[in-house]
Amino acid sequence: MDTSAGDTSAGHTGTGHARAGHARAGGLCIGEAVRATGMSVDTLRFFEREGLLLRPVPRNAAGRRVYEQADVDWLLLVGRLRASGMPVATVGRFAELVRSGPGNEALRLELLRKHERTVRARIAALGADLEIIRDKVAVYERHVREGTAAGLWAPAPSAPGDAP
Repeated sequence: MDTSAGDTSAGHTGTGHARAGHARAGGLCIGEAVRATGMSVDTLRFFEREGLLLRPVPRNAAGRRVYEQADVDWLLLVGRLRASGMPVATVGRFAELVRSGPGNEALRLELLRKHERTVRARIAALGADLEIIRDKVAVYERHVREGTAAGLWAPAPSAPGDAP
């Protein structure tokens, strides 16, 4: 397995959840994996059904899933890829490449670079949106402070015959 794919160095996952520590000898049940990843049971099951994990999750004698720390680390990466807008099919392709082992790192890199470009473009667009919102906040703050806010963006009745 490619351990660099889910690097969560310094014990921080980047999701706001502290890394769960190492899985106990018998692994983690699904509830512990939920706590370790911050994902729901349904999300873990969905990711498994969609083939987004690096291996089939083994089951114990009672038929319950048993996750290892490597599974949790990978799930944290998958969660970040999804949260940043990577389509399920693309995450699946990335997982497929990682599962297939060494020799396709350039393909993985291109897939990640493409997603990085997409995320950077979304961040830039959000930055432009934020500037407009900041400007509008400043206008409202000034009018509220000066007592001149009445009528800001008040809808004006349309004249008869005006097109909407």
